[in-house]
Amino acid sequence: MVLACCNITFNDVTVIAPDESPNIDGIHIGISNGVTITNSNIGTRDDCISLGDGSQKVTIENVNCGPGHGISVGSLGKLTTEENVAGLIVKNYTLTKTENGVRIKTWPDEPGKITITDMHFEDITMVDVMNPIIIDQEYCPWNKCSKKNPSQIKGTFGTTEGVTIICSSGVPCEGVEFNNVYLTFNGAPARAKCSHV
Repeated sequence: MVLACCNITFNDVTVIAPDESPNIDGIHIGISNGVTITNSNIGTRDDCISLGDGSQKVTIENVNCGPGHGISVGSLGKLTTEENVAGLIVKNYTLTKTENGVRIKTWPDEPGKITITDMHFEDITMVDVMNPIIIDQEYCPWNKCSKKNPSQIKGTFGTTEGVTIICSSGVPCEGVEFNNVYLTFNGAPARAKCSHV
C-alpha cells in the first residue's frame, strides 16, 4: 500500500500472489502525489494496481498484469471525506488473462462527491481479458447497496480496447471518446454497452 506518499518510484518490482491467496491488491495507491511504477510484473487475486481517493499524478509504464482484476480507479464516492483523483498515465501496459482491463468504479446513492479527471491510457495490450474497459458508476459488490439516487461522480477516459460504460442517470458521463478500438469476440466485432453517456 502506498499511502500519503509524494514523489516515489517503484522500478523492476515483482508482486505475485498464489491462487489460494485471499483477494489482495498488488499495489494500492491512496492520498499520494507523484507515484511512478515502471518495468514491473504483478499477478494477484484482485487489482494488479488500484488507485484510491486522493491519488494525483500517477504514472504506470511498462508493466505486465495477470492474473488479477487489472487496473482499477476506485471504488470511490462511498465516503464524504474522499479526495479527488487526477492525472493517471498508463503506457505500454500488458494485461494477460485478467478479469478486467482498465476500470473506474464509483458507488451509487452514497454521500461522497468526487471528480475523476485526466485519465490517459496508451499502448495497452490485452490478452484473454474478460472485461477490457469498464466505467461503472453503480458499483455495488454483493448487491448490498441502494441505487435510489445517482452517485454524482463523473468519469472519462480512453484506450485502444473494448468498452462497458455504466454512468449515473443524474450526472451522465461527458466527453467520453474512444479511437481505434479493434476487438473481436470469436471472430466477430466486439460490442459496446453504454448507459447515460
